Amino acid sequence: MQYLVSAAEMKAYDSNTINRIGIPACVLMERAALAAVRAVEEYCAGLGGEPSVLVAAGMGNNGGDGLAAARLLSEKGYRVDVWCVGEESRASEQFRQQRRILDYYPAGFVREPEDHSYTVIIDALFGVGLSREVRGIFQGAVERIQSLAGWKLSLDLPSGIDSDTGKILGCAVRADMTVTFGFCKRGLVLYPGKDYAGEVQIADIGISQKSFFGQEAEMFFYDEAPHLLMPGRDGDGNKGTFGKVLLAAGSMNMAGAAILAARAAYRAGAGMVKVISAGENREILQQAVPEALFGTGKDLESSLSWADVIAVGPGIGQGQEALDCLERCIREGEKPLLIDADGLNLLSLHPSLREILAGQGKAGREIILTPHVGELARLRGKNIGACKDALSVEGMALASALHCTVAAKDARTFICREGERICVNISGNSGMATAGSGDVLTGIIAGLLAQRMKSFEAAAVGVYVHGCAGDLAAGDKGEHACMAGDIIDKIGKETF
Repeated sequence: MQYLVSAAEMKAYDSNTINRIGIPACVLMERAALAAVRAVEEYCAGLGGEPSVLVAAGMGNNGGDGLAAARLLSEKGYRVDVWCVGEESRASEQFRQQRRILDYYPAGFVREPEDHSYTVIIDALFGVGLSREVRGIFQGAVERIQSLAGWKLSLDLPSGIDSDTGKILGCAVRADMTVTFGFCKRGLVLYPGKDYAGEVQIADIGISQKSFFGQEAEMFFYDEAPHLLMPGRDGDGNKGTFGKVLLAAGSMNMAGAAILAARAAYRAGAGMVKVISAGENREILQQAVPEALFGTGKDLESSLSWADVIAVGPGIGQGQEALDCLERCIREGEKPLLIDADGLNLLSLHPSLREILAGQGKAGREIILTPHVGELARLRGKNIGACKDALSVEGMALASALHCTVAAKDARTFICREGERICVNISGNSGMATAGSGDVLTGIIAGLLAQRMKSFEAAAVGVYVHGCAGDLAAGDKGEHACMAGDIIDKIGKETF
């Protein structure tokens, strides 16, 4: 697990490290520069010739990091040009100190980069503090950096990327690598910032969890091997031990969603799966997933008492029969409940059901909603654009209103629950934007719930495992060719 920090959080941790713990700012800057130098040396190793480096430095502490890196590289024999951008009368004290020191070292200063190729361009124009669009001489500097052919290394964050949202503030450097200091910044994993950051390395410069002083970061992400997050398996367990999933999915002659979700639930470790679907789907379901039990609406009452977990919504449609099924799963079921797809659209049309859910959630029922942006917008009564721009905020608002866990799905999915830090999923790829992928996720999360994971953990781990399996599928098939079934096929030995 890694913390994902905002600009305000990072500034507080930096200040705490300097002013409360007592590590001088110049020491942190030196360690940041050393991390940048290591990245340059690793890139240049084996290239041959005389590597040349351009450091584009702004007037803040990020520019100071760049000047310190220029000094260290010049000491190691690199030919280094330094391009200072901005008015030095407005420079930070750390920048001024590094600028004075650099006068004693063999780095050269340029007004504008020459029209030749540098081996490496170090982007040290802005750090996490940028909050307005890049304009004027800084816009020109970003555009000039982009025009140069060398390998581009950004320090802390690509200049022009909003540290909190990943949005482009007018224009931005597109880095080949970003070395970020202390903790990963939100803008490095949220789109489009993710596409501008290149490979991201998190460098330890002395700012650690000791610097929190009770102010833990509000967001985190998983980056470990998925098997380390999976629930344990008892050696003497049986199919009942590993949980029974009731899956209400699929409408007449529309069995695909039920098949995908059922198969995924088994792959995630559930001991038994029973599918409640239209009678017309019996034969195809029993052929596609012979391990699963099958029932129709008349079997729902007995199935609700049989199940350890209830998942409802994939492919059920939005007719009266589907509404009756959803209402019974909410009203009559006491077990952990996952609502997805058509179930969410029905929920958005019936405030009375949302009121019941909120009461159950407040009383302690484990409930998970997995809306994509459009479904979240309908549940929140807002337009899609507003929800997409504030996905974590709207996801947490819904979670708080219904006292449940919400996995707000997009290219980056936010798992939200009141009282919990927000989990941001960084696994997955564009190949997963395909029909049925959400049904697979429903099955995975339901399978984890069946193994007695709490709702927040099941949603967070389930989304991560789903993305990791999707990454393996894309590696095998290519992102253009991925299908939902390919994701299921990668849930297993390679994932766990």
